[in-house]
Order: sequence, then structure tokens, then C-alpha cells
Amino acid sequence: MAAFSDLASIELLIGIPSREKMGTDINFLMFAEDPLVQTGVLALVGALFTHFALRNRPTHRFAGQLFFFIALTVLLFYHGVVPYDAGTSSGSVPERVFTGLARMIWWTNGALSLVGFVRAFLTFERRTREGRLLQDLVIGMIYVGTALSIAANVFSFPVGTVIATSGIFAIIVGLAMQSTLSNVFSGIALNISRPYAIGDWISLGDGIEGQVLETNWRATHLLSDTNDLIILPNSSLAKANLTNLSGPDRSHGVAITIRILPTVSPGAVTRVMQDVLLSCTSILPSPAPTTHIHSLDADAIEVKLSFHVAKLSAVGKTKDEVFDLVYRHVKSSGMKFASPSASLQPVLNNAESSASTVSTPLRLLNAIPLFTSLTEDEKEALATTMSRRTFRKGDVVVEQGSVLAALAIVRTGVLAVTSRDGEEEIETGRLAPGDFFGEGGLLTGAGASGTVRALTFVVVYEIALEHLAPLIHDRPSIAEELGAALLYRKQSVDPPHPIASEEHRQGSVARLAARIRGYVHRPSGN
Repeated sequence: MAAFSDLASIELLIGIPSREKMGTDINFLMFAEDPLVQTGVLALVGALFTHFALRNRPTHRFAGQLFFFIALTVLLFYHGVVPYDAGTSSGSVPERVFTGLARMIWWTNGALSLVGFVRAFLTFERRTREGRLLQDLVIGMIYVGTALSIAANVFSFPVGTVIATSGIFAIIVGLAMQSTLSNVFSGIALNISRPYAIGDWISLGDGIEGQVLETNWRATHLLSDTNDLIILPNSSLAKANLTNLSGPDRSHGVAITIRILPTVSPGAVTRVMQDVLLSCTSILPSPAPTTHIHSLDADAIEVKLSFHVAKLSAVGKTKDEVFDLVYRHVKSSGMKFASPSASLQPVLNNAESSASTVSTPLRLLNAIPLFTSLTEDEKEALATTMSRRTFRKGDVVVEQGSVLAALAIVRTGVLAVTSRDGEEEIETGRLAPGDFFGEGGLLTGAGASGTVRALTFVVVYEIALEHLAPLIHDRPSIAEELGAALLYRKQSVDPPHPIASEEHRQGSVARLAARIRGYVHRPSGN
């Protein structure tokens, strides 16, 4: 016993490992050489490396997956395992278990390599959303094919026979789910082609119209202009004649038709309608608005106005503005609207002929809401004091900062109001027939907030302060109207604070009206 101890001590001293340690090393080497361990370790290292180290680099990730898949294939062939062989393995139970697990790992790694290829290279015209959907569909088919391959090649399951014998069951299920499947595949087609996007306004051939709120595999949700929720099955939407009112961009085209009596030439009608479009500030400058004669007969000249607005929701407000400008320009030019019914034309002509006997200044006063509180006698007296001035296209009517000595009312034409801020000149508004300017200098002594320039040939009528002051004294509503106009023009140059309330605005108008009344009634010489 003592001799054995001495021998162990000598072996330890000269560096010879103990028998227990040698046995442990031999067991570790046998474990490391186990084909199942090598296969599992290689698959695990490949999965961890490609998932974490190459997460956001799809091309490099596919290259890494392909490398580990090839290495795994070589390893299995080295150990005599053919992973795609559908035959049953011979040998002991542990060997058959190892072969089955190895084949499952091989098929799974092959599927992951194909998925990496799809993620890296399968795109859809550089559109991320559609490309992702197409990738998901292909990847789903890859996983299904992999599962069937494992069932057939690893477990020797008769997949082909089961698929053939389950055809009747598949037909029954397909017929029962025909509507659902139709909606699903229509949803896939709509998501790939993308005829609309969330937020777009669409119109269908059967009159349904609304804004797209949500689209999924089964249905598309629309919000109508009456705030109603419309749910359309994708199968119905895929078959419908669809118009995207928000495409190809958010701007929307509008066309309106105006009927004018043929008492003037079509060219004169076109020029007036061009002035209408020029004086509307809600119309987009590009594409340029257009006018053209739509039809001409003994009853009317039909002229079509076409223009674009920034978005679909602005159509109603812009059309209201255009119709108002059409009325003012047509009236100021002496033209007459045509009735849609020829039988009513004589009545309208009689009414127009009676109105044509009124003088131009008086017609101008009758058309302006500012003077609605005046009596007919007061209007006639004021009309006799008005003076007429004309300006050619490009003339500067008022310079910024200058003080006007009269209230100017636009009779015909279009004027632009611009404000200069340093070196930059900004257009703050446009004036059309019936609009007025100069009230700031006339009524408060303040200089003009902007430069007024004629965009077309312009005719204005002016009212001096000495003729307007008595009316302001007798009609406080005129001072309030002028105060509101002054406040509006000031805010167009210097916008108010966003949280300013309507009560604050009304108070500003009242204070400004009181200032106007105090200014026009100041003692002479002050």
C-alpha cells in the first residue's frame, strides 16, 4: 500500500496525469467526437451568431446561414448520414434517434437559409410594405414545405397519400369558407397593389365615398363625410370601380360651369372668369387654373372653370369663394347670368333691365354689405360724391406706409396686397369687385399695412372722409364693419396668438370701432 502511494507521488512529481484525470479526458474526447453533439453545437453556434451578430444585415446574415448550412451538410455526410434520404435508418435505437434529430436539424437550417435569402433579395419595386407582405407569404410556404419534408423524410409519414385522400375534405372546407377566403386573397391583392393608403379619400362606382381609416385581411373601413363608418368586404372592393380622390397627390381638381347670357362676346366672358380665378387665394397656382367655353347657343354661354385645391376637404370652402367672386365679377362687368330654363328668361331680363337704370356708383353701394344699413336716399346722396379712378395692370395703387385720404371700393379688376418684411415681400391677400381698402388711413390716420398693386385693369370708386363721417356718426354699424376689416387686414400681416378667443376678437373690433368714431369726429385743426 505504501509502495502504491509512493508510485502515485512519483507520477505526480514528474507530470504524469493520474488515472482518474486520464479517464475524464478520454470521456470528454468521446463526448466531443459524438456526431449528435457536433451537429447540435454547430447548429446552435450558427443560429446564435447569425441571429445576434448579423441581426440588421440581411445579406451578411444569409451568407452566414448558408455557410453554417454547408458546414452542417459536410459534417453529416462525414458521419455517413444522408439528410434527404427518405429510407429508414438501420442500427440501434440511439443511432436511429441521432439520425432523425440530425435530419430535422438539417432541414430546419435549410429552411432558415432560404428565409435569409428571401429577406435579403426578394423585394417588391422598392416598396417596403408590399415587399414585406410578399416575403411573409413566401416564408410561410417555405415553413410549410419544410414541415412536410420532415414528416416525409424523417418520420416516413405518407404525406402524398394523406394529401390525395384529403381532397374531398379540402373541397368541403373550401366551399364553406369561400367568402372568407375570397376576402383574404382580395386583401392580399389590395395590400400588394395598394390602390389607396390610410387617409386617402376613395369613391366607388355605386356612390359610396369616404376616407380610408383601416384596411385588414377581411375588410376596409371608410369614414364618410357624414361621419358614418362604412365597412366594405375586400372581395367587393376588389371588384368595384374605384377612384382614389387623393391620388396621385393630396391636391384635388375642381370644375364648375357658369352660364352667362349671350349679350357679350365669349372672349369677354373668358376674361372675366380668368379674373375670378386670379382673385381667389384658395386656388393652387400649379397646375395653373384654366377657363374655356363649354358651349354656346341662343340662350347662354357656358364657361367651365377648372382649378386645383390643396386637399379634398378644402373643395367646399374654395367653391363657395369662387361662386362669390363669380357673382361679384359678373355684376361688376355688366354681364347677366343665364337661367337654366329659357321660359324664365323674359322675367329675368325685365328685372335686369330695371336694375340697369341705376347708376354705377349706386349699384356698387347696393352690392356692398358695408352700406346695407343706409336708406335709399342716403345711398343716392353718397353715390353722387364718389369719384372714379382707373389703374392699368402693374400700377401701384397704394404704397405700404402711405396714408389714404379716401375709402376706395373696387369696381372691376383684381388687386394684390403685399407686405414687405425686410428684403422679402409676402402676398397677404387679393381684392376683387366689392372689396374696399384705405380705411386705415382714412379713419384712424394709420399708414397702409401693405402695398396694393393692380393685377389687371382696375376701376375703383373713392369716398372722401367728409362725406363718410356723417354716416359713421348716424350708423354705428358702419364703424364696426370698418373696424372688423381693419382687424382682419392687420391679422393677415401679423397673425394673432393661437389661443386668442372670439370674445377677445369682438372686444378688439368694438375698441377699434370706438377709435374710428372718435377719429372722424375729432375737432377741426386737431
